[in-house]
Amino acid sequence: MLRRVGSVIAVAALGLALGACSSLRTDFVKRPSKALPPTTSTPSARYIRSQVDQHLDKSGFRLLTRSTNALMSRITLADHAKHSIDLQYYIFNNDATGRLVAQRLLTAADRGVRVRILLDDINLSDAIDMLDALDAHPNIEVRLFNPFHTRDPSLLSKATQFLFDAHRLNRRMHNKSFIVDNSVAIVGGRNIGDGYFDAGNDTNFRDLDLIAIGPVVQEASHAFDEYWNCDAAYPVTAFRGKHASHYDLAQLRADLGRDARAFAQSDYAQATLDELPDGPSADRPGAWFWGSAMLVADQPEKIETTKDEPALRIGPQIKTMTDQAQQDVLLISPYFVPGENDTRYLTGLAKHGVAVKVLTNSLASTDEPAVHAGYSRYRRALLEGGVQLYELRPAAGTRQPATAGGTSSGVSLHAKAIVVDQQLVFIGSMNMDQRSKLLNTEMGVIVDCPQLADAVKQFFDTATLPANAYHVALTASGGSSHAGKMQWQASDGGKPVTYDRDPDATMKRGLEVKILKLLPIEGML
Repeated sequence: MLRRVGSVIAVAALGLALGACSSLRTDFVKRPSKALPPTTSTPSARYIRSQVDQHLDKSGFRLLTRSTNALMSRITLADHAKHSIDLQYYIFNNDATGRLVAQRLLTAADRGVRVRILLDDINLSDAIDMLDALDAHPNIEVRLFNPFHTRDPSLLSKATQFLFDAHRLNRRMHNKSFIVDNSVAIVGGRNIGDGYFDAGNDTNFRDLDLIAIGPVVQEASHAFDEYWNCDAAYPVTAFRGKHASHYDLAQLRADLGRDARAFAQSDYAQATLDELPDGPSADRPGAWFWGSAMLVADQPEKIETTKDEPALRIGPQIKTMTDQAQQDVLLISPYFVPGENDTRYLTGLAKHGVAVKVLTNSLASTDEPAVHAGYSRYRRALLEGGVQLYELRPAAGTRQPATAGGTSSGVSLHAKAIVVDQQLVFIGSMNMDQRSKLLNTEMGVIVDCPQLADAVKQFFDTATLPANAYHVALTASGGSSHAGKMQWQASDGGKPVTYDRDPDATMKRGLEVKILKLLPIEGML
């Protein structure tokens, strides 16, 4: 992922021997397009309209906490699509769940549904052939955001391009949305890939998404159109060299059909179907959380700026929400590097009587040790300022290895959410770090709804139980907690346990973080 760009740049000098990189074509066709009008003729559309009409200008939401439901809700939406599907993601992996989604998109396109796929280019090496083949379908168009100059760059090629074009390539599209028939959308933290749906062999992320209906869906479609038509979005055909033929599409169709059958017969799929009757989907009658909602999205021009322009980003809108806090703020961020300014802001809230609680990854659960190195610089100041810190524990019985390859074992937090006074809620793609604030583009939904706030609070409360998270605290020393040492408090088998250093992390991983703390990389985290 991009947070490891330092290791990529470290070998960039070697790439000079390769000479100049090939460039994107300039003779490609890129036609602008916009979201189609909301569907009204399908049973799903009629059901959604009947619900929305009862709640005036409010939007309805269902919270996707279980990864299996998050996957099958996307599959269900694709299977019921009548006119259009628009996808915007940071990661779309060529693995079991990614290929399942691709197969459903292809099936939808076969029955006449227009499919637009917009993906960030940073992590697509393994998926580019699949995307080429999908783009060959007359009803599917794939665009890549802020791409490298070469179609499938090697590590060395990426390093060279970063060296000469770092300002542009260091800025990525982190947005995540899945919009069907301009009538229903999924917005939140999950990418498309095994690890985001509990199907991974290594990392399985704990995450949150919202299924949305009502006015906020058209806002999501408008945000998608802005990115789809912006100058940074290139057709996948804009690269020199091989492009998929209709034979490639035919082969992909056969391969995806075989993979989908294998997936349907897997233990994972059976467990998912066993859960689904009690879980959410977009067209099944059931409870929705209703409230006034606003889709917030950074402007795509954010990647072009040479200085911070608050009007282009969603940070000020998030701050307006948290500024209203009178009682409590719950903050969930897997990559939490508050910096000096946000540390002062959060401790300032705490000093004014607002209970500020933060859930982030522990050293043992994070998949990004560089981020933990940045976070750990501010841990003591936050605790001394009255902020309560909780760090997710890895799965029972696992230990996190050193992560030169960026992998992790067990579970890792990936949800991004904020709850203010048990009423206002933000769920989206934005972490609380400098990369999300200034470099990447982000999006999410702000909702005024006590019921949804309570549901997210339940997620927070469960995740921060002593069996699931470490409560980081300062021990009292000489009558002052400020002079104390940090401790990690948890429970094992119902019995309290206390640790004096980051628990369940190997010595190699601890050393890795110590070295990373010496590097001036916080602005990239």
